[in-house]
Amino acid sequence: MNRLMTLWMAVFIVFNSTTKAQHPSRQLSIIPEPELVTVKPGSFGFNSATVILYDDRNTAMKFIGDQFSEKIKAYTGKKIPVKKITALPGKNQIVFKLSDQLQGIGAEGYMMDIGSGGIVITAKQPQGCFYGMQTLLQLLPVNPLEGANVPALHIQDQPRFSWRGAMLDVSRHFFTVKQVKQYIDFLASYKLNTFHWHLTDNQGWRIEIKKYPQLTSVGAWRKRSLIGHFEEQPERFDTLPHGGFYTQEQIRDIIAYAQGKYITVVPEIDLPGHCTSALAGYPELGCGEKPGPFEVKDKWGVFDDVYCAGKENTFKFLEDVFTEVAALFPGKVIHIGGDECRKTNWKTCTYCQARMKKEGLKDEHQLQGYFINRIAQVLKAKNKRVIGWDEILEGNRLTSDALVMSWRGTSGGVTAARKHHDVVMTPTTYLYLDYYQGSPELEPLTIDGFNTLERVYNFEPIPAALNADEVKYIKGIQGNIWTEFIPDFHHLQYMAFPRLSALAEVAWSTPEKKNWEKFKHKMETEYSRYEASGINYSKSAYQVSFEFIKGARTQKAQIALKTQSYNPEIYYTLDGTEPGQHSMKYMGPFNVNPNVKVKAATFKNGVQMSKATEYELR
Repeated sequence: MNRLMTLWMAVFIVFNSTTKAQHPSRQLSIIPEPELVTVKPGSFGFNSATVILYDDRNTAMKFIGDQFSEKIKAYTGKKIPVKKITALPGKNQIVFKLSDQLQGIGAEGYMMDIGSGGIVITAKQPQGCFYGMQTLLQLLPVNPLEGANVPALHIQDQPRFSWRGAMLDVSRHFFTVKQVKQYIDFLASYKLNTFHWHLTDNQGWRIEIKKYPQLTSVGAWRKRSLIGHFEEQPERFDTLPHGGFYTQEQIRDIIAYAQGKYITVVPEIDLPGHCTSALAGYPELGCGEKPGPFEVKDKWGVFDDVYCAGKENTFKFLEDVFTEVAALFPGKVIHIGGDECRKTNWKTCTYCQARMKKEGLKDEHQLQGYFINRIAQVLKAKNKRVIGWDEILEGNRLTSDALVMSWRGTSGGVTAARKHHDVVMTPTTYLYLDYYQGSPELEPLTIDGFNTLERVYNFEPIPAALNADEVKYIKGIQGNIWTEFIPDFHHLQYMAFPRLSALAEVAWSTPEKKNWEKFKHKMETEYSRYEASGINYSKSAYQVSFEFIKGARTQKAQIALKTQSYNPEIYYTLDGTEPGQHSMKYMGPFNVNPNVKVKAATFKNGVQMSKATEYELR
């Protein structure tokens, strides 16, 4: 904090200087990549006379101006006054205005013109101005000592997809209201517009439902938590009770906070499975004559405990729950889970079997379809649309307006689109941000999987199997962070960053605007932003990987050293010792003899950026 205050004081001097800002030569680093950027001569420099003007025809515009003023205050130490537009724009002004005359830009698009005299951000809707503001903030130098100035540019921009989301699971590990808001800030900075809030699961119920107080008095708490992987034997547990929940007042506060960032909050209330936390408080909702007793699960995984699909009180309970949920969340979409529902108890439950017979259902998969459709009808009556994981397609009973999240690869999305369901692509193999992002032996424990920064960046959401008519049903993408192995917010940041940046560019930018080499270059600036903001980001992109190639001249096997960082400075050893800047510098592929242990690491400005990786040749 002292270092930041020193920087602010230094910038305060620059901010109040009458010296004209010079055109910066730094690399533009805008994430996600805009649709069109034209560089112009000159730059705009903020100073003590700078004013922010907003279009007062929409009440949201003043709030955008105020947010920008607060951001500049945090950057420079001085707040810029915010006023409504009363005349034609003049000198030394940052103008946020609306226009219905813009061509080729949708509701979330914007136009930005930066010149030496001022900055004008124009959009059809306020959210476009908000996104333009995010771009403008990224144009400021990371180091305030360089001066509060931005290059002269013309930018025209709009998103590729309407659903640009990120999910946070608070059931496995609870996060405070303050932390949830900070996570929302992370999404807003990358122009993501959907926060999927996973609120209930086997390990905890996190939302207050006034009609059923035991959901939180019992269901929000577990006596201990599994430590280590759930496949590890013998199992190991801590001795600390874990829990917490959000009151309805807190939820309203978070929703209002997200709305100010143009982010829709989509709650998830899991069913028919992943519900042990609810059954712990209301065991009568389970299968059988005398179900239970149930306890909130203290380990991770999928369990046989599910809602009984044959009892009417199950649907009465869920209708009551969704009545309160629908009243809380103004968004049109509510997530109902629908995944990984084990049918074991349904197969032996007299109530479930009677339901199947009554409804003419041939198997338990159709029973799941019945269950999902019935809840979908409940929500439809409340003017809400259902979204669920791709298992909700089971039984072929899904309502036509339901959305599908394709998580088991992309095939569920293809099936759903062909049935004319709106689809959000979120396959585990690309967009699960709780997976390993570097060599597992060098990373914190995760559930499984491997999604590097490059892998996330290279995901293409539109499956080639879809025709031109079916493509329109792919509404966007979402990254998911499940928190079984993420016990605190410090760790959450490590898993989210930098992969959220790659996710954002996939969601916003068109394929022709994406470029992996350019993105790596932009990320060097982005890493500096993380450090300036105190974000605990992963440096896994700097880890060195080993690749065997044939020598161009000799055709003999050689080793190439690679990273997912831009222009890496790699040093390596051949005797298994730790590499340093005194070691051999990597200049290109090299020959190695058998029985050699290659160990390599990346350095930047004299600092080792990640743990050394090694490869032993036998």
